[in-house]
Amino acid sequence: MASPGFTDVFAALVAVVNTKFPEIGRLLLVRVVLQLKRAYKRNDKPQLLAATKFIAHLVNQVVAHELVALELLTVLLENPTDDSVEVAVGFVKECGAMLQDLSPQGLHAIFERFRGILHEGEIDKRVQFLIEGLFAIRKAKFQGFPAIRPELDLVEQEDQFTHEISLEDDVDFEEAGHKLMKIKLEPGQEELSEHLGIRLLNERLNDPTMQGSFESIFPKDHPKNTRFSINFFTSIGLGGITESLREYLKNMPRLIMQQQKPASSESESSGSESGSESSSGSSSESESELESSSDESDRRRSKRRKRT
Repeated sequence: MASPGFTDVFAALVAVVNTKFPEIGRLLLVRVVLQLKRAYKRNDKPQLLAATKFIAHLVNQVVAHELVALELLTVLLENPTDDSVEVAVGFVKECGAMLQDLSPQGLHAIFERFRGILHEGEIDKRVQFLIEGLFAIRKAKFQGFPAIRPELDLVEQEDQFTHEISLEDDVDFEEAGHKLMKIKLEPGQEELSEHLGIRLLNERLNDPTMQGSFESIFPKDHPKNTRFSINFFTSIGLGGITESLREYLKNMPRLIMQQQKPASSESESSGSESGSESSSGSSSESESELESSSDESDRRRSKRRKRT
């Protein structure tokens, strides 16, 4: 993707690797789709063009299923803009010949959508000329735009392995985390902090009578959960209400040490008590031994006196 001029060469290499290690082919396809979605959300046109071109050649090499291409075109043309239509035109140029063979009805539906965009006339003239040029290429049966160059046709048909994925199948733990960071608020609630102000909102959230209701929102059971809550509210622009959590997290090591000190003092006191008990027991035992020895000496003396 860093060298768009060699995209078809890299796709051919992926096709060869995919015959021996299909897992690698699927992983690469999933990651390219993920980069495409990120570029689409950020309106990063150069990155989007590179990603779509790579996917087009993966479709040409039958590494990716043609449904991925049709789904991508549907997304690009659903709400047409100058950039999205231009990307879609370039994508069809790259893999249109293969789509014409694999899914002619799907490609026909895409061209009907292009025709509708032309009739609407809401896009730039330059982009309209691009669409008209695409119709001319289709009429010429994509001459000059072959699906695979002969020198890159390296995989036999019986060795090909096609991955069927959707644009929604590439969600990993990072993307899931990003989706979880989105919260749907009812109308009016999003302006709560603006109307009340951070100071008044903090006072209400720190009300002692309401602390039981906010334990799951501002958790203090584990440092990991506390940090997640701080990061969440900071990311949605409400970092000011996490001051108490930040202070608690800062003082958490000190609190742990304070909790450990009473436990250690109790163990020391119990040890000293046991030591005193053992010492008192040993002293009593020694006293009893002394008493018994004195009694025996007295008896011996009395016996000697009787003999004399």
